[in-house]
Amino acid sequence: MVDLAGKRVLVTGGAGFIGSHLVDILIEKGCEVVVLDNFDDFYSGKERNIVRHVGNEKFHLIRGDILNYDLLFHVMKGVEVVFHEAAQAGIRYCNLNPVKAHRVNVEGTLNVLLASREQKVKRIVYASSSSIFGKTSSMPINEEYPTNPSSPYGATKLAGEKYCLSFHDVYGIDVVCLRYFSVYGPRGRPDQVIYSMAYRMLTGKRPVVYGSGEQRRDFTYVSDVAEATLLAAETEGIAGEVFNIGFGKDFSINELLKILFNTMSVDGVEPEYLESYKGDFERTLADNSKAQRTLGWRPKVNLEEGVRRFVEWLDEALKCGGRV
Repeated sequence: MVDLAGKRVLVTGGAGFIGSHLVDILIEKGCEVVVLDNFDDFYSGKERNIVRHVGNEKFHLIRGDILNYDLLFHVMKGVEVVFHEAAQAGIRYCNLNPVKAHRVNVEGTLNVLLASREQKVKRIVYASSSSIFGKTSSMPINEEYPTNPSSPYGATKLAGEKYCLSFHDVYGIDVVCLRYFSVYGPRGRPDQVIYSMAYRMLTGKRPVVYGSGEQRRDFTYVSDVAEATLLAAETEGIAGEVFNIGFGKDFSINELLKILFNTMSVDGVEPEYLESYKGDFERTLADNSKAQRTLGWRPKVNLEEGVRRFVEWLDEALKCGGRV
């Protein structure tokens, strides 16, 4: 293992959902953390995610875009590890904005790789997605399962992953790719299913379900994902490897609703079922044995506990008039 304590690291998208949780543990570890974030209006309030670190001499915030190669080259000076979390997320949003998704997720990732190569960064950890698998016929999904994305978002994340692996093969860049499965938790995006349903119930509205609600997801709590991402940077001998980062258990959206109802002590609320959206898929379930075996990573927060923590956070955020 390589200890990152005292090392200078860059987190692209470090004010976002997963990125800000990663920043928290990197600061706690004693890293010098550079955050590059463009604070895109895709969703607001990200400033609150990192406000606790403002004024810390080991924390450096740069407002900027990964599409700006010259800026990337500049901020990577002296950086040993790049955590590439910046992306245009959201399957439904990317369906409506495929050009933006391509520019951010593909061209932006290429910029990160080029700047990392020029500045001789020691390792890049790339945030990929389980969406690259698309519609699957067997479960659980291991890293060798064929990739066949069914949405522009999934296609762009796969393209970014392929760029990463090709830079490893051609230029010897030390890259590790992590395929995140349905991440949820505090600071999440309002369009995410758990956030959306809990928010609507807390504000007196019916939760919305797209499709039948029988589609199943492997929900993974954000602190577990951040820990896996740190381990991917510190574990030696894994350059060019890909890892599934999922809890390893799936639930239907209807089952998730029951957990939310129980957690929030809500009874008699009928969800609103709407037509499913293009690019959705019936099931995800990670085979995470490679991450357990190689990274020494094991998810700790089950769905019931994670939902409880999230609802507590969201309730407090609403009382404060925003995100916390």
